[in-house]
Amino acid sequence: MSKKLFSGHTLRQIRSDFGLSQVEFARKIGLSTAYVNQIENNNRPVTASVLLTINRIFGVDLSAFEKNDLDRVAQDLQEIFADTQYHSASVGRQEIHELVTRAPGVTKAIMDLYGALRTYHDREAIADDLVQQGGSEVEGPGLKQSAYDEVRDYFHYMDNYVDSIDRAAEKLAGEIGLARAPSKFAALRGWLKDRFAISVTQFPDYDGTLIRQEEHARTIALYRAVPQSTRNFLLGSAIAELCVRDLISEEVERARFKTKSAESIARLALRNYFSGALLLPYDDFLKAASESRHDIQLLSNRLDASIETVCHRLSTLQRPGAKGLPFYFVKIDRAGNVVKRHSATRFQFARFGGSCPRWNVHQAFEQNSNKFTAQIAQMPDGVRYLCVATSVTKHQPDYRSGERRYALGIGCEVRYADTVVYADGLAVEDIASPEPIGVNCRICPRDTCDQRAFPALDKEPFIESGRRGIVPYQVDAID
Repeated sequence: MSKKLFSGHTLRQIRSDFGLSQVEFARKIGLSTAYVNQIENNNRPVTASVLLTINRIFGVDLSAFEKNDLDRVAQDLQEIFADTQYHSASVGRQEIHELVTRAPGVTKAIMDLYGALRTYHDREAIADDLVQQGGSEVEGPGLKQSAYDEVRDYFHYMDNYVDSIDRAAEKLAGEIGLARAPSKFAALRGWLKDRFAISVTQFPDYDGTLIRQEEHARTIALYRAVPQSTRNFLLGSAIAELCVRDLISEEVERARFKTKSAESIARLALRNYFSGALLLPYDDFLKAASESRHDIQLLSNRLDASIETVCHRLSTLQRPGAKGLPFYFVKIDRAGNVVKRHSATRFQFARFGGSCPRWNVHQAFEQNSNKFTAQIAQMPDGVRYLCVATSVTKHQPDYRSGERRYALGIGCEVRYADTVVYADGLAVEDIASPEPIGVNCRICPRDTCDQRAFPALDKEPFIESGRRGIVPYQVDAID
């Protein structure tokens, strides 16, 4: 049985974009005003015939109804409302769903306000630490969301797919002939020489720089010791600045970032996105990924791309009409900091605080680099995921440079497991007790988890005299 599509927010947005009242909109698509009102308020689903009519009359891409799925926004709000240190209300899932679908502007305001509160809380904590250590109080700009978080949210809520940049990269890859080239690096270097009269050179000594671009000298210099796949990626990012600068500017302007810092970070991220799409063009990569059953090592070796680039690219295959598997992708350092997070799935990343220690991405640091592990995990909402994890070690230029090692996690819902090689041997359908994971301890409802760092924020801990388990406290729900 197909899932009913409730997408009132998307319908309302389309009507608003064309400047139509409900009466005018209903008349154009041949429905009663009352019926349109019920759809917009999610009291009725959007039927296939209504979708086709909207597509025919307004030329709207039908994938917009799927892309505007607000499940992830609702999950983010659930995490926010679970933090009862800032409020005393009990907000249920149904209320959150109603808020997200009926009042998206209010939803965005709540998320911004909570982000400001968290920023204030963190700044106060830093100030206290500095005072205790004999330092001065923190000074700086007012409360605002981290520029990095702002850019992460931009990619997160657009399924990590940027159509204009992706298609431009794919077109250029065809013009250069990368798919047929024995060496991508030689092909890119030759094309830069022919098209822009730019020479690509290499330098032997590391000074903290991987690439230097001298516009007046018409040269691009790369650090010689980095892997070939990294050199390819760096060249691709430089080509983005030469070829799609205007497209990137349009995307940044459309995103309406709040700070210049976020804009600059987004520009770099979009240049890197272009580079990945140039080296791994959409249609060719989608076909290769499907034929290999998403074997990351095989794709890396065949396509001369790093493990990280392949993982990242798998998470971007969400082109309307030609979608790949919906993957999440995360990159974490050894301190647990999330360096990258992207998702085309319902998988919920922690926006505030650490992530679940039961999640196998943390165990990747215990394995050798490029060794892959897989687990079947279940989130509190009951959805099961095939979670794949590995670790990668970045190039170390000399003895004094610290080793940079990261864990990479990629996964999809178990319903796609038969198309992913890492599920082989896991007996996916027979696993009665998948690994119970959560977003993080702050909002996880699993009170008896023996990996808990602390109780959930909506629970009151207490100690029972004469009795102790692995977790030393018991909890009561906060009224």
